[in-house]
Amino acid sequence: MDLDAYRAAHEKQWNRLEALTSRGSLSGAEADEFIARYQSAASDLSVLQAAAGSTPDGDRLGVGIARARLRFTAASKNVLLQLGEFFLLQLPAALYRIRWLTLAVALGTILIASAWAIWLLGDPQLVYNLGTEAGLQKYAEEDFYNYYSEHASSSFGAMVWTNNAWIAAQAVAFGVTGVWVPFILAQNAQGLGQSFAILHTFGHGGDFFLFIAPHGMLELTAIFVAGAAGLRIFWSWVAPGNRPRLVALAEDGRALITVAIGLVFVLGLSGLVEGFVTGSDLPWPVKIGIGAVAFLAFLGYMLIQGRRAYRAGETGDLGEFESGVRRVYAG
Repeated sequence: MDLDAYRAAHEKQWNRLEALTSRGSLSGAEADEFIARYQSAASDLSVLQAAAGSTPDGDRLGVGIARARLRFTAASKNVLLQLGEFFLLQLPAALYRIRWLTLAVALGTILIASAWAIWLLGDPQLVYNLGTEAGLQKYAEEDFYNYYSEHASSSFGAMVWTNNAWIAAQAVAFGVTGVWVPFILAQNAQGLGQSFAILHTFGHGGDFFLFIAPHGMLELTAIFVAGAAGLRIFWSWVAPGNRPRLVALAEDGRALITVAIGLVFVLGLSGLVEGFVTGSDLPWPVKIGIGAVAFLAFLGYMLIQGRRAYRAGETGDLGEFESGVRRVYAG
């Protein structure tokens, strides 16, 4: 191939593509021409590479094509900008959408835990059926307290963080089944009710609340949020509204998996409180106060910032660039 002759025959079209790429806005006719020039230039580049391999003309044309492609596909946002949007808009909006379901999950858990405790304490023999008397007494007087202090604060905090984050991720990911979330929440509530009943039987009922309060306000709320997100995903395909089921499931699944990612950070904070505050020698009012500040900060983020983001049109879902353009459905 005569590269000089090929360049002379097509260079005017390549220059036109570069000019259209550099323009601030295009008319309808210019946009059509832009696409046509792009396709023609891509064909020219294939011919050049097949005939002569890497050449200065081919390299120049490749750069021009890449710039043109960015013009009509758009570039992804800066990572730092995406992080800002995630924490200021997408995550709080997703949390705000499930605020009432979170409250329902919390009340349901409290009712189940209370029912277990009342049932067990109604007949002392039921408590002793949970284990040997010596074993139960050891749990009430030693094991319950040692759980918060037998490991180094950093390793203990990391352990509870990863364990709780895994539970939260399961609640969101497997919530679509409609079975997993009620199961793990009922199991968690049962454990809370049994623990209180055992400690109360041996005269340490008050300690249960003291040791749970500092980290439990935030930790349990995070688990309630995860359960609510999972149930909302389940409901999206049970009652999709005016959307096709698969579309509803995809949209709510993408939006609410955001919650699982955000809860990693929330549970990381509760893990720090549990590891460094709950088992520390600080006075109990200080411990509970630290836990309350962390809990109220999250609650404000969820309800105040979440309300602002939701009213601005955010749902927690990906933007059109990442998820694809959305189809409009009649109501």
